[in-house]
Amino acid sequence: MDGRVLQERTLLLTHLRTCLEAPEHAHFLDDQLEGHQPGARQAAVLLVLFEHEGELSLLFIRRASTLRAHSGEIAFPGGSAESQDASPVETALREAWEEIGLAPERVEILGAMPPVFTVVSNFLIVPVVGYLHQGPGELRLQESEVAELIVAPLRALADPAIQRVEHWTRGEKTRAVYFFDYGAYCIWGATGRILAALLSILDTHDAGSSF
Repeated sequence: MDGRVLQERTLLLTHLRTCLEAPEHAHFLDDQLEGHQPGARQAAVLLVLFEHEGELSLLFIRRASTLRAHSGEIAFPGGSAESQDASPVETALREAWEEIGLAPERVEILGAMPPVFTVVSNFLIVPVVGYLHQGPGELRLQESEVAELIVAPLRALADPAIQRVEHWTRGEKTRAVYFFDYGAYCIWGATGRILAALLSILDTHDAGSSF
């Protein structure tokens, strides 16, 4: 990485640290659209940023087709909180280790985003954003849950040509549903909403066009 790109990366990471919530506050955040959800099940996902083939990229998984819920969908590594997890950060790191073999010590936690409430499954999902200074290392998939790893450059994900928003009504409330048609993959649902929120944060950075 040359000096100019390194400086841009440093500025972008500083921007994220400034804009994201402190990890220790993640327990107290509410969904900005759905409000307080005291009865929701707790979950966390890890948004993994790292350099891949000269571009700042984001790591996704394709869920195994044998899973009962959300089978075959594109997601971030993550899952339900367990009793031993002290925080959403611990949940996200533990799940990423279990699902894809990402070692927690490789991850610099930059912060957390406001949680996303899933109306159908009643989960409150905290997105935790991390950066891998040395890349992901050698990963191993938990094949019962993960069918495939997908590495997507942020530049490609930010292309308006692959994005669309639909408005779906459930009960008496209409909600925006975000879709990203990245190659053969369709990223949508909670993952689509989280991705749209991350891109919105990055778009406020002066060097955002230099992902």
